[in-house]
Amino acid sequence: MELSVFTDEITQDFGRALEVAAREFRLGYVELRGLWNKSVVALDSREIAEARRLLERYRLRVSSIAGPLFKVDWPGAPPSPVRSPGDYDFAQQKEVLERELELARVFRTEHVRCFDFWRLEQPGPYRAAIDETLREAAEKAGKRGKTLVMENEHACNTATGAEAACTLAAVRSPHFKLNWDPGNAAFHGEVPFPDGYARIPKGRIGHVHCKDVARGASGALEWAAMGSGTIDYVGQFRALRKDGYTGPLVLETHWRGAGTAEESTRRSMAGMQEQLRRAGVRPQHRSR
Repeated sequence: MELSVFTDEITQDFGRALEVAAREFRLGYVELRGLWNKSVVALDSREIAEARRLLERYRLRVSSIAGPLFKVDWPGAPPSPVRSPGDYDFAQQKEVLERELELARVFRTEHVRCFDFWRLEQPGPYRAAIDETLREAAEKAGKRGKTLVMENEHACNTATGAEAACTLAAVRSPHFKLNWDPGNAAFHGEVPFPDGYARIPKGRIGHVHCKDVARGASGALEWAAMGSGTIDYVGQFRALRKDGYTGPLVLETHWRGAGTAEESTRRSMAGMQEQLRRAGVRPQHRSR
């Protein structure tokens, strides 16, 4: 497995984020979502060239283009009660897909991330059309030698492992896989491991994001440092190894309890590495 981290969970200063990832965390990969306070899909040619220069300087590769594809309302459906404002609407999604695929080529990564639209209270009437949209996008990715990895997201229509199994069964494309996120599943109320994970076809997991959750003083769920929350990541990492997963394990901190994003990610990375050690999993690191 390849250990990676979201650069914008460290800082929006892309050069500083890469310095921490390479020299302190000793990683070989990073995930691209936000750079210099811009979405990765909004970068101009000068910024892309600078990002490539910095990646080469720190000898880092890209695990995925984590763009915002399909994180919008489904047209014609009632507005989602959990949506949040975004920079793109449904009419722009073909452009977003093309942009993500081009960035995947430029940054030499196989994976482009998507969602399956803001969560509807009654998705049934729209589900077949949503699935067909995902399949068509996956086929476009496949023609470019890329894989579309759909993240289960608690604010989208596929939030849990159980729902992911249904979506994967409906979208039968070799170019469409799951970006499994136990933290998002837990935030929606599922026990991600072992319950949610047990439902997922293991050969369809193409990418994994890692963040932890815990119950706050009020009883509500909140983000936690890796290793301090309720998710059994030791068991999850062992199961991924047993089931033959060899893709990225990406820290997506979210927790900010250490005061700054950089320090919070530092502590969460330490917790994640301890869980990997306890699981007996040794992901790839940079050689010293």
